[in-house]
Amino acid sequence: MKINNILVVCVGNICRSPTAELLLKQAFPNKQIGSAGVGALVGKPMDASALQLAIDAGLDGRGHVAQQLTADMAKAADLILVMEKGHIEAVTSIAPFAMGKTFLYGKPIGDQAIPDPYRQSVEAFQHVFQLLCQATEGWRKFL
Repeated sequence: MKINNILVVCVGNICRSPTAELLLKQAFPNKQIGSAGVGALVGKPMDASALQLAIDAGLDGRGHVAQQLTADMAKAADLILVMEKGHIEAVTSIAPFAMGKTFLYGKPIGDQAIPDPYRQSVEAFQHVFQLLCQATEGWRKFL
């Protein structure tokens, strides 16, 4: 199956998933990539620390607006990438049919969970950004 539509999911959709969305859009410009949260801070922009790291890396997340994951979004996606194992359950409670196409974003780097940096130090955001970059690079082998 060809993977054209990728959805990245975290909790609030203001730190990890929008950053991963920007990284994937840069890595795979011909694919449709979006992000959402299982407990989204609907309507909020990217977290300021996450946004600054993205901008410093040449990625523009200033137009991001957090949105809640819906079953329709999950249905449209060919692949759903989540940050932590618990997010798989959260996604499949919203969209039970998504089980077979939902994986950890950190799968290419040893099934590593990507921790939530929300309301933490700049160093926590930098660590998460590095993990997201490594995992994004790893997805090149699969996509």
